[in-house]
Amino acid sequence: MSHHSRPPDTRLFERLGFVFEDEELLETALTHPSQSYEHDGSRGNERLEFLGDAVLDLTIARLLYQAHPRWAEGDLTRARAALVNSAELAAKARSLDLGDYVRLGGSERRSGGSDKESILAGLFEAVIGAMYLDGGLEPVEVLVRRVFPEAHDVEGARPEPDPKTRLNEWALARFGRAPSYQPVGDTGVENAEDRFTVELLLDGEAWGSGRGRTKRAAEQIAALRALERGEALDE
Repeated sequence: MSHHSRPPDTRLFERLGFVFEDEELLETALTHPSQSYEHDGSRGNERLEFLGDAVLDLTIARLLYQAHPRWAEGDLTRARAALVNSAELAAKARSLDLGDYVRLGGSERRSGGSDKESILAGLFEAVIGAMYLDGGLEPVEVLVRRVFPEAHDVEGARPEPDPKTRLNEWALARFGRAPSYQPVGDTGVENAEDRFTVELLLDGEAWGSGRGRTKRAAEQIAALRALERGEALDE
């Protein structure tokens, strides 16, 4: 039995703008661990996903670096984080129809795995890793330029720091110390928008609280409230 479950799809090559010499690399990139583990005990596209993550970070960093000579490191870091996160990567995978080609194990297939954000984001990274091994950085950069036009848009706006970062900078300037966040509640209800409650302490006193679906989201909301209070003080 050949390694190929089917001949490589020329439409996929067209979408990627790249023809693989080593088609087995592409097969591996499209194989989710749930499928390979059931099939032969191997780990599917995990290693390619690891590599693709680093290659994508490098490629996006380079495009942003070239497009924005005046941006500071923090601006570049925030812009890259806004582009390279699982929601964005899953959207890019959908735009290339990668979900049509992913090979999933039985349980993932039955639960609609081909449209799961985490699976699609990993798939996109694995395909980038495979392209890099097969053709180097150049074809990766061509694809990334096409699907991430924001990364090389010289008119792109400088990204705003998130509320926690802004509050940190303000608090250090004002009090010489950063705020701290205390978890004060967890309803235990999965995916509830108000599951976690945190209280924000600044200079020994409570400055605001926030609720969110994750601790991080609750902290951002608490920071936003504290910033509003801080701005009122500064007026």
